[in-house]
Amino acid sequence: MSKNNVVIFIADFFAHQLPGGGELNNKNLIDLLEVSGHEVSEINSSAAIPRLIREHCNSKFIVGNFVALSEASRIALADTHYIIYEHDHKYLKSRNPADFENFQAPPEEIINRDFYERAKMVVCQSSFHEEIVRKNLKLDNITNVGGNLWSEEILDFLATLASTPKIDKCSIMMTDNWHKNTSGAVKYCTSKDLPYELIPASEYKQFLTALGKNKKLVFFPHTPETLSRIVVEARMMAMSTITSQNIGAVREEWFSLKGIELIEYMRSLRGEILELILGHLAE
Repeated sequence: MSKNNVVIFIADFFAHQLPGGGELNNKNLIDLLEVSGHEVSEINSSAAIPRLIREHCNSKFIVGNFVALSEASRIALADTHYIIYEHDHKYLKSRNPADFENFQAPPEEIINRDFYERAKMVVCQSSFHEEIVRKNLKLDNITNVGGNLWSEEILDFLATLASTPKIDKCSIMMTDNWHKNTSGAVKYCTSKDLPYELIPASEYKQFLTALGKNKKLVFFPHTPETLSRIVVEARMMAMSTITSQNIGAVREEWFSLKGIELIEYMRSLRGEILELILGHLAE
């Protein structure tokens, strides 16, 4: 295979190691790249040492979450062609723009700016996400894809769940992650006398089934969500959502869509996001 068709994907974790939202999105991008004829190698950030990067300097790189990527490795990537697929706010020491007025951090709180600046493209998940990143980094290589990636299989599965009769109850994601604010959602439901169910982490389809059997999702994250995959999944399952403006998805034009209409929109977005990525890999 031509070296031009080799992509090295660097991330802290991959979906088979940690099935988080960013990891699932990355997996679907990797699958699309492979179907388009690219050979993709997955390398954990902690294993992406400078020597390995230099050995593959003629390949193209995509960098997902990179907390475990050493400073030396980031410098080595400067001599390569790389894209950052941003899933949160790793340009801030706290990784939480909500710590600052109008989501704008003072200069001393900005980190990794050179790494973002050297990237061929920094991909954001929503216009809200893009706005915050631009405000803090003041760079011109930032773009918004306005959504996430789901496989055709999961989109079909969500369509099935969208047609399932709902229980008049609120779903709340049960997690110890403080920024997901499970306690805040519980407090809201209790104060409004709304029946609710805590949905624990489980196998992906089992989780979606448990989440989607109820009429509503309640979710009030402490940190700005770049998109919020769970909120979009709830909408695709024809659920109502009780959230805050701290969520990128709610600011997108397509957020008024629900059920099959939103599923079909996300299905069309698969091709659009792939085309954008391929265009920048080819530069």
